[in-house]
Amino acid sequence: MVENIIEMKPLEMESKEMAGMFENYYFILGVVNNLFLISIFLTVKFWGTSKVKVMGIAYLSLAAPSIYGILIARQLDIPAGYSIFLGIFTAFLLLEGLYEYVLKVPFRNNWKLLVPYLMLYWSMNYGFVVMSWENSVGQGRIMLGLFIVQLISNILSHTKKKRCE
Repeated sequence: MVENIIEMKPLEMESKEMAGMFENYYFILGVVNNLFLISIFLTVKFWGTSKVKVMGIAYLSLAAPSIYGILIARQLDIPAGYSIFLGIFTAFLLLEGLYEYVLKVPFRNNWKLLVPYLMLYWSMNYGFVVMSWENSVGQGRIMLGLFIVQLISNILSHTKKKRCE
C-alpha cells in the first residue's frame, strides 16, 4: 500500500504542473487580449478606424487559442470557471467578427445589438481578471492594471479628437 502511495505522487505532481501551466496559459492569453485591445483603442483614437482592420483581424485570431484552452481545460479536469470564461471570450470574438467583418453593421448605434456585445465584453474582462487573481495575486494585479489601461484607452477612443488650429 505504501508503494502505491509513493507511485501516485509523481502523477499528482504532473497533474499539478499541468494545471499550473494551464493557469499561466490563461494568464498569457489575457495579457495578449488586453494588449491587443489597448492597441486597437489607441489606434482608433490617434489614427482613425481605417488603420484598425488588420489589427482587428489579428485580434479575432485569438479565438483559436481560446478554443484550444477550452479543450485542454476539459482534458486536464481544470475548474469549470476557466472553460466558462474562455467560452465567453470566444463568444465575444465571434460576435465582434460577425458585427464588424461579416455583417458590417453599425451595432454601436443599435442598443439591441450593443447590449449582448457589451455583456460579453464586460464578462470576458471580468473572467480574465478574476481567474488570474484566483491563481496568483500578482497575476491578478497585472491583469487588473491592464484592464484599467484598456478601459481608459477605450474611453479615449470614444472621445472626439481636438483639432490643432
